[in-house]
Amino acid sequence: MIHTRRSTMVWQVLSAVALLAMGGLHLWLVFHGTGGILGILFVLNAIGGLVLALAVLLTRGRLLQVASVLGLLFLAGTLLALVLALTVGLFGIRSSLGYDLALETLVVESVGVVILLVTTATVLRPGRA
Repeated sequence: MIHTRRSTMVWQVLSAVALLAMGGLHLWLVFHGTGGILGILFVLNAIGGLVLALAVLLTRGRLLQVASVLGLLFLAGTLLALVLALTVGLFGIRSSLGYDLALETLVVESVGVVILLVTTATVLRPGRA
């Protein structure tokens, strides 16, 4: 039982780090020139990442299950938005891997989705949360 709790806590911490890293990358972009509506969306992304990171770290039981699912959906949605912006464009914005931190963000968000997927699977197993 202690091993299970410890394992879950490790995944919670990794998930929080992934969410904070994703939000931090977006905030860095805002502080280094991304403005307009995209800048506003990036700030909201950073705030969402912070709130979800805290929720994944500080909640237990059903709330942890909800927080991990929301964190997974949020990070997957952010990754999907980046992939769309890199390929066909999103809301009239077309990006490239040459854009500041685009490749790093792609890697961080991809790894984050995998981490949150494992965390979500771990906390949704009966008797694990």
